[in-house]
Amino acid sequence: DHNVMYYITVYNEPVTHLPEPEGLDVEGVKRGIYKLKASELEAESGAENKAQLLASGVSVPWALEAQELLAEDWGVSADVWSVTSWNELRRQALHVEQAAMMDPEREPEVPFVAQQLEGAEGPIIASTDYVTAVPDQIRQFVPNPFATLGADSFGFSDTRAAARRHFKIDAHSMVVRALQMLGKTQEAADAIEKYKLTDPNAGTSGTAGGDA
Repeated sequence: DHNVMYYITVYNEPVTHLPEPEGLDVEGVKRGIYKLKASELEAESGAENKAQLLASGVSVPWALEAQELLAEDWGVSADVWSVTSWNELRRQALHVEQAAMMDPEREPEVPFVAQQLEGAEGPIIASTDYVTAVPDQIRQFVPNPFATLGADSFGFSDTRAAARRHFKIDAHSMVVRALQMLGKTQEAADAIEKYKLTDPNAGTSGTAGGDA
């Protein structure tokens, strides 16, 4: 079919693809976002201890690690969402926005990303290997407080783990940002010290396949 274009995104580290889980939100996978793993602390945490972690591609394992750290070290419940396409989420949301503008008497449709995150409590922390502008594409379409961690700038060459610590996009950086967004200032300061966030050599996110 000459009207269909395919593209392949190649990451700089191996990613283990697990078998399809039971009850997978296939529609969410196809349309740009689905909940990958709900927090096991769900029933124990109030809204003041709740966060949403959004990640794409190689950053998904860091979000899962951050989910564990938030629960075990800080008593914070965080759900992990896999974003399969930031671009598609924005494209669909803009289409909805434009349709509402052109037909103001019609009940406006809710963007898909807002539908998926409806009822999701707490701030959103989005982490990516891309620049921050990529996750920021959906910021205006969700009501939650929103923070983006991205690899802006260039010219840093080292191990993947060190680079991600340098750009503050790794699991530990997600934890610190979540604590800050929740207003847990002292906990955030303690986490920076605990995880040695200022030391690139202390980073551990992105060591799959060796220090390449």
